[in-house]
Amino acid sequence: MRLLDVASGKLTEIDQVPVWIGHGGLEDFSLRWSGDSRWLTWSRGVKDTANPAIFLYDTTAAKRHQVTPGYFADLTPVFDPDGKYLFFLSNRSFDPVYGDFDNSWTYPNSTRIVAMALRKDVASPLAARNDIEGDHSADKDKDKEKDKEKDKDPEKDEDKKDTDKKDDADAKKAKVKPVAIDLDGLDARVVPLPPKAGNYNGLAAVPGKVLYRRSPRTGAGEEKSSIVYYDLEEREEKTVLEGASAFIPTADGKKLFVLADKKYGFVEVKEKQKLEKTLRTSELETTVDPKAEWRQMFADAFRFQRDFFYDPGLHGVDWPALRTRYQALIDAAVTRWDVNFVLGDFMGELNASHTYRGGGDVEKAAERGVGVLGVDWALENGAYRVKHIAGGATWDADARSPLRDPGVNVKEGDYVLAVNGVPLRTDQDPLAAFQGLADRTVVLTVNATPSPTGARQVTVRCLGDDTQMRYREWIEARRARVEQATNGRVGYIYVQSTGVDAQNELMRQFMAQWRKDALIIDERFNSGGQIPDRFIELLNRPMLAYWAVRQGEDWQWPPVAHRGPKVMLINGWSGSGGDAFPFYFREAKLGPLVGTRTWGGLIGLSGSPELVDGGNFTVPTFRMYDVRGQWFAEGVGVEPDIRVDENPTELAKGIDPQLERAIAEAMTQLKTAPPAPARPKYERRIPPSQPATTPTAAAIR
Repeated sequence: MRLLDVASGKLTEIDQVPVWIGHGGLEDFSLRWSGDSRWLTWSRGVKDTANPAIFLYDTTAAKRHQVTPGYFADLTPVFDPDGKYLFFLSNRSFDPVYGDFDNSWTYPNSTRIVAMALRKDVASPLAARNDIEGDHSADKDKDKEKDKEKDKDPEKDEDKKDTDKKDDADAKKAKVKPVAIDLDGLDARVVPLPPKAGNYNGLAAVPGKVLYRRSPRTGAGEEKSSIVYYDLEEREEKTVLEGASAFIPTADGKKLFVLADKKYGFVEVKEKQKLEKTLRTSELETTVDPKAEWRQMFADAFRFQRDFFYDPGLHGVDWPALRTRYQALIDAAVTRWDVNFVLGDFMGELNASHTYRGGGDVEKAAERGVGVLGVDWALENGAYRVKHIAGGATWDADARSPLRDPGVNVKEGDYVLAVNGVPLRTDQDPLAAFQGLADRTVVLTVNATPSPTGARQVTVRCLGDDTQMRYREWIEARRARVEQATNGRVGYIYVQSTGVDAQNELMRQFMAQWRKDALIIDERFNSGGQIPDRFIELLNRPMLAYWAVRQGEDWQWPPVAHRGPKVMLINGWSGSGGDAFPFYFREAKLGPLVGTRTWGGLIGLSGSPELVDGGNFTVPTFRMYDVRGQWFAEGVGVEPDIRVDENPTELAKGIDPQLERAIAEAMTQLKTAPPAPARPKYERRIPPSQPATTPTAAAIR
């Protein structure tokens, strides 16, 4: 962070963030001035705790001060316009939410709005008030009278208005009070304000009020956020505008510039506002010089990699020389597609994964979603027949063909003769009849024969995509094969990525199979996402103890943990997080890897600025190395312990050679897997001198 004195031109570095926070963190980063422009405040992480702490910089003394210890995550500091308080957000509320599936927990909705008194003589904003002395009704009556007098004032002429404006400006300058801060003991003067803990952002302060945007509480199921203020005098919380995405107070603190429902406008800092007058942004136009934009985008792309790539040496590439070479191609570009092509080759010179480009002002034809039913079609007897209805798991109602819905009497072998009364043409793909019908309700004409005689009509809602359904069918076929081949002893879990979708799938499938004697984890075709440490934690919970109970099975602890052998399937389509998952699996010594070498891409990204026309150009900002201090084999990937190549011929016959080898390995490991400990004999827990007795049934009664 640097401070430029405009008058002298002096540039001073005032702070350095110790941990890279990524582009998203930079976009959200803010620095705020005190009312007298002497003090600057911000929040950033500290090494001791890794939590963000609040900092102040005194421009008069040219000195930085850390004013909260970083014990909690303290964020988004803003000065009170009156110079009394520093307001900020602080994650200091602990109200755990326990999982329904195991005994794990998390702490969402932890953020509080807090006030820090800047001086020792400033009372807490929640200081106790005397019931009599704190009665402000007389003051309120005086304020009401003043407001009435303002309303009675006659309309002034333009000259009078200009004079008043000048007088007001001069008065405001005279009213700016120096902001004095007692640095000693600042953190001890922090007071959480009454608004309950939740999800807050967009903190701001105007005279007498703290403004913030309240997002829905995690787990609440709500979607809209609201602009809210806490009135320091009334000690009440009021909602200014519901369904708002962002806001900025005006300089005088009387109005807010807001974004709501993708529209911009102004509202007053009062409760129950409505955005009735919006800015006419749809009429804004500009003239674009594409060639000039392309040159700028190329220059930006050069700078992004130069300044943000994880290796300052850019893998040894002469980046300035490449800029000169590729500039000629940019100058020769004719379309935005050409520009993307050149940018792709340009960043490809870095020889790193996660280097992507795309988007921008490219020409794009209108799209119409095609409705699908999750079926395979066959052209037979001059009509289209339902050859196969993709069958997801019977327990998964979210991945089911509309033809499988209760009450829809359509089965494999039936003919679909018409869609919304329009006959299916056999000289076209059957999906041609479903153009524009994605996620729409249609009427199908169905019959057991290819004749319209005796046909019936059924009403169904088309899907926009049947990938999930077919994916579920693929998983269930392999799970059933493992179940059958191992007599139910081995479970099968498929993990398609390391994102939230796969996190949910891993949990869903694990919870149904964690009591199996062994598990096969299939991460072939894993498309990556997050860093999968929590995936490994779920699979690698060590058994700590058992609890004996009077009736039923003894309890293991942790109560949900798999103790048996595990095998992981990998292939060359597993990349990014799909590289990290088997890498961590091996590091944790969970079991052998079966299949083929993974993709090999663990130079990751954390976001990057957009190009001027909205296009994207990614910058890899971090790379993994192991606990022994060795780089992950970028471009090589994770080698299997047991190599089994894909065999398309066998796959076409319905045989998965890699899966079969994993089944064999799991069964082999089960032969030597240690059994669970037997419950010890009950103890005789009486003094040795006391004779043991066996109570009779009558005594027990």
